[in-house]
Amino acid sequence: MKWDDVSLVILAVFGCVTLLLTQISEVLSRLPQVIRAWRQVRQELRGGTDSGGRGHSASATCPGTLAADRSDEEGHTSSEPEAGRGD
Repeated sequence: MKWDDVSLVILAVFGCVTLLLTQISEVLSRLPQVIRAWRQVRQELRGGTDSGGRGHSASATCPGTLAADRSDEEGHTSSEPEAGRGD
């Protein structure tokens, strides 16, 4: 085995290790969000109607509700008409 081959193998191994560590870091940084979502799913399956607990409101943690969807619930307060309204 030549030194060129050895150096290429070493570079490839370090590249794979770097990629693996980066992916592990990304997974660990998202872990709290995954745990929160799992707890919410379990709560919904139990039929709980708790407002979120621990300082979270139900509307802030509901993944199906967008901020734009909430404007209809709260009433339209801007001076411009909404798109699709015939005002």
